[in-house]
Amino acid sequence: MPEILIPSQILPKDGRFGCGPSRLRPEQLAAFGSAGAHLMGTSHRQQPIKEMVAEVQNGLLELFRAPTGYEIVLGNGGSTAFWDVAAYSLAEGNSQALVHGEFGAKFAKALSAPFLGSVDIQKGEPGSRTELVARAGVNTYVYPQNETSTGVVTPVEKLVGADKDAIFMTDATSAAGGIDFDASQTDVYYFAPQKNFASDGGLWLALMSEKAIDRASKVSSTDRYIPEFLSLQVAIDNSRLNQTLNTPAIATLFLLNEQIKWINASGGLAWADAKTKASSDLLYDWADSVSFATPFVTNPDHRSQVVVTIDFDEAIDASQIAKVLRSNGVVDIDPYRKLGRNQLRVATFTANDQSDIEALIACLDYVVGKLG
Repeated sequence: MPEILIPSQILPKDGRFGCGPSRLRPEQLAAFGSAGAHLMGTSHRQQPIKEMVAEVQNGLLELFRAPTGYEIVLGNGGSTAFWDVAAYSLAEGNSQALVHGEFGAKFAKALSAPFLGSVDIQKGEPGSRTELVARAGVNTYVYPQNETSTGVVTPVEKLVGADKDAIFMTDATSAAGGIDFDASQTDVYYFAPQKNFASDGGLWLALMSEKAIDRASKVSSTDRYIPEFLSLQVAIDNSRLNQTLNTPAIATLFLLNEQIKWINASGGLAWADAKTKASSDLLYDWADSVSFATPFVTNPDHRSQVVVTIDFDEAIDASQIAKVLRSNGVVDIDPYRKLGRNQLRVATFTANDQSDIEALIACLDYVVGKLG
């Protein structure tokens, strides 16, 4: 196939559309090159880093409009590590998991630990969504707010009829900072910062209610074996000192803090929500308007506004589109590797400019025209 060169005038200014790690804003990098660079190589247990951690915690409490008593807890490792933290340190007895993609399934698997009860899996096919169901004897409900692998979104809501001691855990890794929600409707809202927060990996953060914090304390006082690295109580104790158990990535914290300040100063979570929705609507409307593509998630109410998945007609090879775009500097729009569909997946995170989404659509039309 001859090389396809996309005219420079229609290319995005920033061609990074990956679902994680996400693009970073130039202003973040510039700030890191000056103020952030002075923090590198210093102890995370000394005041400059502890002050930055406190600023992250306070900024997130402001961003999430946290109810009284909620705390920001952070620890080493990403969301994958937090699944094990939750299994060892927070879950009790029986649980229920909402699964409609790869990441919901992984958390459900973590809850199948032998020292826990049964896991009631409410499974929807990829591209669709089912619902949690209130059931007696279920102590922990878990679900992804945004399933990154498929682009399916779930509202943050507690279940009427759930046992009064039950807690709700929301996997918000690709939603946090880009989709608005009511924090009182969940007990644990956890995420890693490499999506809407335009930072890097190696850290998990969780907005936790008093109920969840009390549950963690209760579990830690039992004879259950809990590795120190997976102890939520240890993470809570350290977080109250504005630090983590092991040395965190200072650059990750700095970039995260810059993004939190930017979102709060721009109008907070409602502003970010409107921004990601406007960008994703452009892609969904485009897919609905052309003959060769369609939104993978057919129900508009289930479509993510931060991860857009688009199926292509069998006559068009989506992998070739992605290859051509990559050769022109437009990168990371490949589908989730385990889904195996003829589709593209585009991040419309808070740091992604709407003008770049518009340019991406122009590029897609251009490349499909050349390939056709």
